[in-house]
Amino acid sequence: MSFFQDMFSIFKKRELSFIESRKESEDVYSFLFERDKDLTWKAGQYGLFSITHKTIKNPTKPFSLAAAPTENIVKITTRISDDPSDFKKALLELKQEMKVKMSGPVGSFYLQDNSPTLLIAGGIGITPFRSILKQLEAEGNHDGKQRKLLYLDGKKSYIFKNELDEMANHPSLTVTYLDSRDDLHQEIDTFNTLYKNNGKYFIAGPKSLVDSISTHLQNNQISKRNIKKDAFFGY
Repeated sequence: MSFFQDMFSIFKKRELSFIESRKESEDVYSFLFERDKDLTWKAGQYGLFSITHKTIKNPTKPFSLAAAPTENIVKITTRISDDPSDFKKALLELKQEMKVKMSGPVGSFYLQDNSPTLLIAGGIGITPFRSILKQLEAEGNHDGKQRKLLYLDGKKSYIFKNELDEMANHPSLTVTYLDSRDDLHQEIDTFNTLYKNNGKYFIAGPKSLVDSISTHLQNNQISKRNIKKDAFFGY
């Protein structure tokens, strides 16, 4: 069913008005847009965003929706290097009330039940998890099921850290900040020992990291059906 919902959604394009950009860290920016009244999504999904104010070679790119459905904005967050792509240059050029187009939302990277859940973020892969955790916070998150976020960032910049720390005050959510793969694997193995295939495992970040962790989980007898992946490609 979700495949057909995605196909329907992907053909629905809407214009979003730019509000502002925010610098989250040295090289990470968030871009905020006005939200249409009829636009909704499941926390963790992504949209396809298109530049319309200038002609560039690849004007459409996927971005996780970093805002929760209960928030009144559309928010995307991305890393922008000193030598950005034409697409990211165009994002930085946006002025208030300029438009971008969005198709979607699409994707199955969202919580579907109340199983104990391990959320594994690598770097900018934190964006869908911000949406997921914000939504849980808004809904009260009182089901008592354990959700654990492992946030790996070798630079230790930890985007959204203040918000994550605030949300982690809830007894059913823990957040662990990591800067090494060895420590990450140790935390994953601890969760796996407790919950095995009774738990769900969500991984978001660079494709190499996502593939590596997925393989690690499967080598430790975690079924593919309990693993959800959201691989971020550089552009």
